[in-house]
Amino acid sequence: MMLDRTALAHLRQGYETLQKVVRVGSAMARSVLCLWCCFSLALFYTSVHGRPEQHSDSEDHENKIQALNEVNSDFAFRLYKSIVSGAQSQNVFFSPLSVSMALAAVSLGAGGETHQQLLSGLGFNSSVFTSEEMHQTFLDLLLNLNQRTGVDLNVGTAVYVNDTFKPHPEFLEKLKRFYLSDGFSVDFTKTTETSNQINKYVSEKTHGKISKFIENLDSNTIMYLLSYIYFKGKWSIPFDPKNTIEDQFHVDKDMTVPVQMMFVKDDFYSYYDNQLSVRVLRLNYNDSFSMILALPDKNIVPLEEALRPHHITKWQKWMSKRAYRIYLPKLSLKTSYSLINILSEMGFKDMFTAKADFSGISDKNLLVSEAVHKATLDVDEAGAEATAVTGIGFTPFSARITETLKFDQPFMIFIVDQKTKNVLFMGKIVNPAISEVSQ
Repeated sequence: MMLDRTALAHLRQGYETLQKVVRVGSAMARSVLCLWCCFSLALFYTSVHGRPEQHSDSEDHENKIQALNEVNSDFAFRLYKSIVSGAQSQNVFFSPLSVSMALAAVSLGAGGETHQQLLSGLGFNSSVFTSEEMHQTFLDLLLNLNQRTGVDLNVGTAVYVNDTFKPHPEFLEKLKRFYLSDGFSVDFTKTTETSNQINKYVSEKTHGKISKFIENLDSNTIMYLLSYIYFKGKWSIPFDPKNTIEDQFHVDKDMTVPVQMMFVKDDFYSYYDNQLSVRVLRLNYNDSFSMILALPDKNIVPLEEALRPHHITKWQKWMSKRAYRIYLPKLSLKTSYSLINILSEMGFKDMFTAKADFSGISDKNLLVSEAVHKATLDVDEAGAEATAVTGIGFTPFSARITETLKFDQPFMIFIVDQKTKNVLFMGKIVNPAISEVSQ
């Protein structure tokens, strides 16, 4: 699918943070390709901005997007387990969709075994997709997400190229075509000036949530790729700030921390999974987006170890609606991950070594020298929405039981698009009193 420049420029307006850098020169005269990944989620539950309605996809496109969702979901849970292996007692939050999108974009310039490892690591090692179809389906997904109404959602990429470095035009054209990439020419030897320029872009795309992504820019950098996602939604059933009180969160059997606990009483969709001993709650936003919360009966570790993508599908299928008293802590979290070891363990090996083949980007020898992922999460009550509805209803008095569901111990969290079934963000809250995590 070819887009006219006006439409493409419009779609590339809003996007968030993932990054990739390419360095020049080493003692062995080998150029270095650095990949930086930066993502941001901002959940404020306030006003939203509409976008043009996307026309329906063909049946073939829908089937491809469904297949892409299955691949992305499998990658999401493998990435989660890899991250958690080094953070059992830490809060975890990241965007698996942004990571997979960035790696797919990188594969545009990869060849040989490096290309095969990228496709295999992402999960595209079957005959369902050709390489071209994979990139085309990512584009279809990006267009789908960015044209949704009811929430503020922006997804995309940007590339910064040193003014002395000339990547293959085909690589830049495909990056723009399939991943809606903004392109900039910069002088990386002017580290302060270029850092400020990139940080300003990141700050704009994340609405100020990540204002200083780059702190120490290597002057040898020759290319820098960002991939970002920004989500801002409003609860369909808001929490009343007047009901928020200080409460205790049980980090483990020996430790509690104070939290601001929100409260709402209403009808919600939930499901109890006997196999995993976990209660699952769905809190809806507008436009078919949801937050799914999974509260285990006891320790969260067995849930993490057993959880697979099909469990999310099962939970969604068997949820039923009933009355609940919901207690949920307000959250503000920033995470930062170095992904080199994490991705290497998942099969993305050669691109970080001298074996890397990025001949699709340049005739220079390139490798990925760094990969970083950053994310933010903010959860609070409904926000300042200027609408009012008064309803007076009369029902027979009955002994209707309202169950209490209190998230006062470690739980898992997912942001899910109900239409494409993609997991946009996932993680776990172990200690809501800790607002920053680096790994």
